Amino acid sequence: MNSVRIIGGMWRRRVLRFPDSENLRPTPDRVRETLFNWLGQNLSGVSCLDLFAGSGALGFEALSRGASRVVMVERAPAVLAALKKNARMLSAETRLQIIDSDAVEFASLPPDRRFDVLFLDPPYGSGWVERLTPFISRLAKENAFVYIEAEREVRECGDWRAARNGRAGQVHFHLMRKVHPDGVE
Repeated sequence: MNSVRIIGGMWRRRVLRFPDSENLRPTPDRVRETLFNWLGQNLSGVSCLDLFAGSGALGFEALSRGASRVVMVERAPAVLAALKKNARMLSAETRLQIIDSDAVEFASLPPDRRFDVLFLDPPYGSGWVERLTPFISRLAKENAFVYIEAEREVRECGDWRAARNGRAGQVHFHLMRKVHPDGVE
């Protein structure tokens, strides 16, 4: 069993446990710290969608910092079970929905809600970002942030452009904002 710790908020230092799974690599602490410095430490009232939940590090971190709602999408059965177990351990079930689905399958459903923050941390080298690009505007609120973690630099994703980016080892991470017709982010 693997583990990752929550680095901020009300569950700071709590440990999430998750099984080995192909292509599952939790966002490193340093990268999560940078991301949540960019987003702000207090996410009260913010809704988040994590399309590749994996260990749950990004979604549970958002909940720990006050996000009002997080939807985690994951397909691997053992990883889903671990997400549910971690949710019970943290008593997070009221603000968290865990969905057993493929990311594109979920994104292609008629949207019943839109989110303030989208987390896209897909398996590397599989073309997931490109496959999801057509769905981002359907899932994201007009002034949403889209976080993308990839094996390479991503400058744009449809109407979304990198407003902030960084690199930690082999991890390229980006905080995207929508470019409006007048060119303003």
